Amino acid sequence: MKLLWPWLALFYGYLCETATAPSQIGNLLDPIAPETLYPVLAEVGDQLYTQGCLKPFMSVGGTLLVAMDGTDSFSSEKISCPCCTQQTLKNGQTLYRHTVVTPVIVAPGQSRVVPLPPEFVRVQDGVDKQDCELAAAKRWLTTWGAHYAPRGITVLGDDLYCHQPFCEAVRAQHLDFLFVCKPDSHALLYEWLDDFTRTGEVQTLEKSRWNGKQRLTERYRYLNQVPLRNSDDALMVNWCEVTILNAKQEVVYRNAWATSHTLDEHNVIDMVAAGRARWKIENENNNVLKNHGYHFEHNFAHGKQHLSNFLATLNLLAFLAHTALEWLDEAYRAVRHAAPSRRTFFEQFRTLLQFMPFDNWQHLMRFMLYGENLIPRKT
Repeated sequence: MKLLWPWLALFYGYLCETATAPSQIGNLLDPIAPETLYPVLAEVGDQLYTQGCLKPFMSVGGTLLVAMDGTDSFSSEKISCPCCTQQTLKNGQTLYRHTVVTPVIVAPGQSRVVPLPPEFVRVQDGVDKQDCELAAAKRWLTTWGAHYAPRGITVLGDDLYCHQPFCEAVRAQHLDFLFVCKPDSHALLYEWLDDFTRTGEVQTLEKSRWNGKQRLTERYRYLNQVPLRNSDDALMVNWCEVTILNAKQEVVYRNAWATSHTLDEHNVIDMVAAGRARWKIENENNNVLKNHGYHFEHNFAHGKQHLSNFLATLNLLAFLAHTALEWLDEAYRAVRHAAPSRRTFFEQFRTLLQFMPFDNWQHLMRFMLYGENLIPRKT
C-alpha cells in the first residue's frame, strides 16, 4: 500500500487549503487531466482482486457486479469553467455541471464497494448533440472492457441503460448485463410477456421469509428469450421480476430486469438479489462520498481546465484507498473502528498532518492508536 500514501497526503494537504480562492496547488493541478489518475485506481482494484479480497463479491455466473450510474460532482448557476456542461433551467438560468459515471464493484450482503476508474461527461466542441451519461458509460466500456472482461463482469444499471445499443456495447466487450427493465420503456417486451403469461410459459417461483417484523412473500417470474425492442434485429434478452408482499398481501416492492444470463429456478433468486444490489452505488458510494466526510460535491476549486474533474477523481482515489486499507492494513482498520465516525477520523487525520511530522504511515497509525507517548520529538 506504499503507493497510496503520496496520493492520500496530497489529497488531504489540498483539503487543508482554502477552497474559496485560487491557490498555488490548484494552479499546479489545473492542467492535469483526470485520466492521469485512472491507472492508479485500476491498479489498486487489481491488487485487491489478486490478493483475494474480492472473492466474497463473486455473484451470478461467477461474475463480479459492476454498477454504473451518473452523479454530479459539481453544479452551480454562477461558477463555471470550460469543462462544464450546460443545462437551461425552467427559470431561464443556466446550470453549469460536472457529471461523472462512477462504476463500482458491488455485491449483495457486502457493506463495502470498490470504485473503478470513472468517466466524465464532456464538453464536445463541434458536436451538435451534447454528451450524456449513457455516452460516457459507452466510452468506459471501450476503454476498460477488455481490462476487466477476463475476470467475468456483469454490468448493473437502471432503465436508462436497458436499451439495445448499450446492451450490445456490453456484449461486444464480452461482459454480461443485468439492467432494470420498466414496462413503459419496453412496451413490446411486456406485450410478449403478457402473451406468454396467458399461455402459462412464464415460469414462477414463490418463497416466504421472516424479516424480523413480519413474514414476507416473494414471488418471482422469469422468461428467457424475449425481444428487447420492436425491430427485426431485436436483441433477445432474458427477463425476471420479483414482487414482495407483506403479511396483508399488499405489494411493498416490485421490480424487473433484463439480463444476458440464462435464467432458471436455480439462479433467479440470486439474479434478483444481484439486480437489487445496484442500489449500493447510491447508498455505499455516492451517499458516502457526498455526506460522510468526502464532500464530493464541494467546490474545492474550479480552475480553468481540468481542476474540478481532477479533484473529483482524487476524491474517488482517496475513497478507494481507504477501502483498500481497511482490508489490508490492520492498524488503519483499528484506527477507523476506534473513531466515532468517518468524519471524525478525517478531522483527526488532517489536524495531525497539519501540526506534526511523522516518520512514515505506520508511525502515524501507531500514534493515532496509542497516543502521546509516540509524539515525534527533536533529538
